[in-house]
Amino acid sequence: MPIVAQSTETTDWVSRYADEVIEESERRAPGKPVVVASGLSPSGPIHLGNLREVMTPHLVADEIRRRGHEVRHLISWDDYDRYRKVPNGVAGVDDSWAEHIGRPLTAVPAPKGSPYASWAEHFKAAMVEALGELGVEFDGISQTEQYTSGTYREQILHAMKHRGDIDAILDQYRTKKAPAKKQSQKPVDEAELEAAEGSGAAADDDGTGSAGYFPYKPYCGDCGKDLTTVTAYDDDTTELTYTCGACGFSETVRLSEFNRGKLVWKVDWPMRWAYEGVVFEPSGVDHSSPGSSFQVGGQIVGSIFGGKQPIGPMYAFVGISGMAKMSSSKGGVPTPGDALKIMEPQILRWLYARRRPNQSFKIAFDQEIQRLYDEWDKLEGKVADGSALPADVAAHSRAVGTAAGELPKTPRPMPYRTLASVADITAGAEDQTLRILSELDPADPLSSLDEVRPRLDRAEAWINTQVPADQRTVVRKEADTELIKSLDDQGRASLRLLLDGLDSHWSLDGLTHLVYGVPKVQAGFSADATPKELPAEIKVAQRTFFALLYHLLVGRDTGPRLPTLLLAVGQERVRKLLGE
Repeated sequence: MPIVAQSTETTDWVSRYADEVIEESERRAPGKPVVVASGLSPSGPIHLGNLREVMTPHLVADEIRRRGHEVRHLISWDDYDRYRKVPNGVAGVDDSWAEHIGRPLTAVPAPKGSPYASWAEHFKAAMVEALGELGVEFDGISQTEQYTSGTYREQILHAMKHRGDIDAILDQYRTKKAPAKKQSQKPVDEAELEAAEGSGAAADDDGTGSAGYFPYKPYCGDCGKDLTTVTAYDDDTTELTYTCGACGFSETVRLSEFNRGKLVWKVDWPMRWAYEGVVFEPSGVDHSSPGSSFQVGGQIVGSIFGGKQPIGPMYAFVGISGMAKMSSSKGGVPTPGDALKIMEPQILRWLYARRRPNQSFKIAFDQEIQRLYDEWDKLEGKVADGSALPADVAAHSRAVGTAAGELPKTPRPMPYRTLASVADITAGAEDQTLRILSELDPADPLSSLDEVRPRLDRAEAWINTQVPADQRTVVRKEADTELIKSLDDQGRASLRLLLDGLDSHWSLDGLTHLVYGVPKVQAGFSADATPKELPAEIKVAQRTFFALLYHLLVGRDTGPRLPTLLLAVGQERVRKLLGE
């Protein structure tokens, strides 16, 4: 059922940007759909840092839709960019891909074994699938299709005619001393790298060669690469001559009929702003420096193309727990698809919605994901009982659904850490998993594992893909008789108290009460005594007791939460392993 077309809480960053965008759109193009935009380069795995480029305008666009306005979220696939280098760690790719450096991403073969025809389509498809799962509504634009179909022909001819004006703008920054490079912890923007590093051996970073400045780069008619230099251009006839630095090929073409090339990035981006009428588009912090494509584009879009620079924030770094800086030019970086294997879409949406774009944050692939889920479940409870803060309510609302409706969710969301522990212990055996989860709350047992899906599937995937083998839980097959024999009277008594209470406490809450209560009872206190009523020594006694149980059950000092572990092992086997 669609969400009512109205604003959510007005205290969060999304609503504030929506206010600005609606007002600015009415000023620029009254009565027309609001246009927000993102740009993605399928030059390799599109990672979780790149996702911020999409989620920031998506959340704003969705808020605008909730208010009843028509809005388009454009995603420009920069698939006509050059293939820069062979990334490391990408399956199905070897050094032979180096021969394609300089060609459009859509002209580079996909990794071996891929069902897709090109490099660009291979990496684009994974992102499209993830965006669908996240509920992101967008209009995709292939820059290969735009350029090769002649869509931008007038804009290209206009830029070439005004190349002197563009050159003068760029020259303001060429004369400035480049700032010293700093260690960066920010997502790498592929197009920015392309602009900075240059797009050809015989030209500098913005299209200047010995014949002067040209804001257009042809792809070679022989080898297909962009290692070309424009040597002559006639404004009247639009005849353009270029030579290729890779293969030596040279030709003269009529640019008014030629569709095998593109504007250099610092001209291409502002051209698109004007062509599409983009009102809102975020940019990475790498675009904030003098001479960057966003700063230069702000001048070019108005003075050359008669448009306006979009409003929008600079977004900060998205990190991964335990991993270093992400770059989509390298393989092995976590992608949205990787994250969605171990967490539900609502959680991933929430991570991007609850932090302002200029705030960095981390996405947990390690044990922190359990704490993250605990925090989410706590928020769900507060939203349900009305005790959540307005900004938290807004972030929750944006996480669980869009203007089109709520995202599919787990009908009975049991704690993620519990599901992960059960998946760990049972190695995914469904009958055992159903038995254990049903015993968590005997008064309301599960009738089917579908009640705890997809959260169960995510927790199981996390155990199988992110937890090292030496940290997995392996229950003992036989009792450790030597350890049991070595116990003193207090140790044996603690096991006896636990064994005697298993029958009457066989549920998650009951076993929690029991395992924490045994040391209390042994010290002469009630099992119901609160921490305030107990001396500090009780905590030490509890830790000692827990360590004993872990050793007897799994042969280690630690493991899954003991109540869950006991349920998972089963009462009969617990009694055997504890020496009864």
